[in-house]
Amino acid sequence: MTKQNYIDEVQPVDCDRRSIFAFTRLDMEKHQLLIAENHGEKPGRNLPSAILKLILILLVGLCGSLFWILDDCRLFYTLEDSKPQQTSNFNLIKYAVTTSSAAPSTTAVLEVFQVYQPVLTPPGVVDETVSGDGSENTATISPTADLGGCQLLLMNHSFAYSYGEPFVGNYTPPNCKFNRVTMNFTVTSEGRQYDRLALMYFNDTEVFRTSTAEPTVNGIEWTYVKDMSEYLYIWNSPQTLIFDLGNLINDIYTAAYNTTLTATFFTAESTVAPADLIIPVSARNGDINSPSVFTLPSDNATNTVSFPRNVNRAVFSVLACGQATEEFWWGNVLQSDVETFEPYDGTLYGYSPFREVQILIDGQLAGVQWPFPIIFTGGVVPGLWRPIVGLDAFDLREHEIDITPWLPILCDGAEHTFEIRVAGIIDDGETGGTITETVGSSWYVTGKVFVWLDEDETSITTGKAPTILLPKPVITLSQSLTQNATGANETLTYTTNVKRDLSISSMITTQNGTRLATWTQSLTVTNYGQYLQFGAIQVNLHHTTGTDQSTGPTYYKSQYNYPVFANTTYLVQDSGNFTIDANVTRGLELYVQGTSTFPTGLQPFSYIPASKSLISGFSGSYLSTSQNGSAHYFASPSAGTSSGFGSTSQVFSFTGLDASGGVSDSELYYRDVEAVNGTVIKDYESLVGAEVGSYSFPLENVGTGQMVVGTISPKEAIGRGPGSTNQPLVQGG
Repeated sequence: MTKQNYIDEVQPVDCDRRSIFAFTRLDMEKHQLLIAENHGEKPGRNLPSAILKLILILLVGLCGSLFWILDDCRLFYTLEDSKPQQTSNFNLIKYAVTTSSAAPSTTAVLEVFQVYQPVLTPPGVVDETVSGDGSENTATISPTADLGGCQLLLMNHSFAYSYGEPFVGNYTPPNCKFNRVTMNFTVTSEGRQYDRLALMYFNDTEVFRTSTAEPTVNGIEWTYVKDMSEYLYIWNSPQTLIFDLGNLINDIYTAAYNTTLTATFFTAESTVAPADLIIPVSARNGDINSPSVFTLPSDNATNTVSFPRNVNRAVFSVLACGQATEEFWWGNVLQSDVETFEPYDGTLYGYSPFREVQILIDGQLAGVQWPFPIIFTGGVVPGLWRPIVGLDAFDLREHEIDITPWLPILCDGAEHTFEIRVAGIIDDGETGGTITETVGSSWYVTGKVFVWLDEDETSITTGKAPTILLPKPVITLSQSLTQNATGANETLTYTTNVKRDLSISSMITTQNGTRLATWTQSLTVTNYGQYLQFGAIQVNLHHTTGTDQSTGPTYYKSQYNYPVFANTTYLVQDSGNFTIDANVTRGLELYVQGTSTFPTGLQPFSYIPASKSLISGFSGSYLSTSQNGSAHYFASPSAGTSSGFGSTSQVFSFTGLDASGGVSDSELYYRDVEAVNGTVIKDYESLVGAEVGSYSFPLENVGTGQMVVGTISPKEAIGRGPGSTNQPLVQGG
C-alpha cells in the first residue's frame, strides 16, 4: 500500500478552520441528499440511481476546484501561527448533534472498524456495534439458541520486522461436528507505522485478504468477524496456515501489529452445498512455507491443472488488488498524457484509469473482473479513515466467474492451463485505444476453482466445446489540454469509457442429464479525470457497473455498481511546507440472486425471530453502502511535523429481496455512522427495523486536530507518482 506515515498524537493543536475544507457546505448538502435517497427510497434491483448521484457530486467537485483556484483569502498557515477559533461556524457534518452520551476518552486505545452486515456465530448474530459510552466493539446484537460447536486458536503472533517472514502454523480439524465456520481476526498496534496488506493461505490457497489500519501513539484495535463456510473442503483436513503481513520496524516506524486469529466451528441450517474440491491457482509456494501470491506484471500467473472427470459445476474465484504505482489505478491518466506536467508535478501514472482482471483457460478468455476501487487507510489523506476505514479495507471481496461451460474440455482427463492477467489501455493520443497486458507495478493476484462433483465417481462429464461470443470491448477516449501564456500545460481533461459483453455456453452431460450451461457478463466503466493549476488539483469521477449471470445446472446473478469521486488539492509553499485537501465520496451496490459460491449474508437472519419467516421467501440480497469524507493535511518537512483534520460518514443497508412476489423486500440491517477527527459523533444501528444502538456526541466537544511527528509522501498518498514536485505548485501557478 501507499508507503507513507501519519504519526499521531504528540500534542493537540488548534488550526484555523477556514482552511480545512474549501467545499464543506456544498459537500454536506450533497451528502444529505445522498443519505435521504439511500434510506428514504426502497432498495431496488435497478442500479443506475447512483449515476445521478455521481453527476451531482461531479458538479459540486468542479465548483470546489474553482473555489480553490479563485479563493485569494485561503490561508497557508504554519504551525507557529495556528490560533484557536470559535466552533460555532464549524460546519463539518450534515446536522447539529443535539444529544450526547458519555465523552470518549482522548487517551484510550482507538477502536477502528469497518461497517459490514451481521455474521452468525454460536452465541448469536454478531457485528461491530456502538456501546452507550461511545466505544465501538464487536458484540452479539441478537442472541440465538446456543448452536454449540468449538473454537480453535489459529494464530497469536506479533508482526514486527516481518517482510519475507510470514507466520506459519499447523491447522488440525477440531473434534466437533460442523458445517459452518466463522473467523475472528483481532489486531492491536501502538506507535508509528504504515498501513499494510495481509494475505492468509491454507497451503497454496489464499482464503482471506485484509489490510491494517495505521496506528496512533495511544494505540488502536480492531476486530473483524468473517463467515468462512465456503471453505469447508479445506477446513475438513489438516493444513499449513501461512499468514503474510509484511511489516517494518526501525527507529521511525515503531509499531508492530499484534494479531489473534481464531476459528469457531458449529452446525447450523444450510441451504447451499459447499464445494467438494478447491483447486488453487497461485504461485504454489506453500511447500516451502512461503506466500503463494502472483505479482503482476512481472510474474507469469499460470498454473497447469488436471480436473476430476465427474464435475457438474465449477466456479473460478479471483482476488486482485493494485499496489505501488497501481494502488490508485482509477485515478491514472492516459498513457500519452503521463508527461503533461513533467516540469512541475513529475511523471504521472498511466495506462489509463481502466483495469481488467482476465481469467484465461488454455489461452482463451473465460471471464473478467473489473476491480472495486479499494482505498486503504493510508490512502489520499489518512485522516479520512480514522476510525471508520474504507469500504472493504478489512475484507477485500472476491469475484466469482462460472466456468461450468468449459467442463466438456476440462473433464477430458488432460491437463489444462489457468492464467490470470491484468490489462489496461494504450491510447493513440486521440480518441482510440486498445487493451494491453502492460500495466504498472504491481498487482497481487491469486485464484482458485470451486468444484462440485457427481455422486457417481465413475461418471464422466461430456459435451461440446463452448461457444464463445467475445466482441472486442468498445473503447472511447478523449483528452484536451490548455496552456498559459508561456506555453506551459495548465489543465488536462480526459475521459475513458469502456464497454464489454461476453457470452460462453455449451451443452454439458453429467450424471443428472444434459443441460445448456451459459455464462454472460455485461460491464461498463466511465471515468472523467481533470487536472487543474499545473497538476495541483485533481478531480476523478469513476463509475463501474456490471451484470454477471450463469444459467443451466445452477442459476446465479450478480449486479454491481462501484462509483467513486475524489477531489484532491496538493499545494506547496516556497518554504517547502505543503497542504493536501481531499473530498472523497464512494459507494458499493451489490445485488445477488440465486446460488452464490460465497455467503450472501442472509443466513444469520433465519435465526432472528423478526426475520425468520421471511428468509425462505427471499431469492436474493441487496447491499448498498456509501461513504463521504473530507480531510485536510498540513506538513512542514523542515520541522518534521504536520497536522490534520478529517470527517467521514457512512450509511450501510442490507436488504432481503424477493423476485417472485411471495414476500416484500425487507431491510434487514441498517447503520448510519459519522466521525470527526477520530471521534464518533453519531452512530445509529437497526436490525430488522428495531433499533440496536444509538449514540451521539456534541460536535463542539470534538478535538480540533492533532500535531504529529513526521510527514507523509504527498504524491504517493494521492496517487500522483513518487517523490516531490519539481517546482512548487503554489496558488496562482
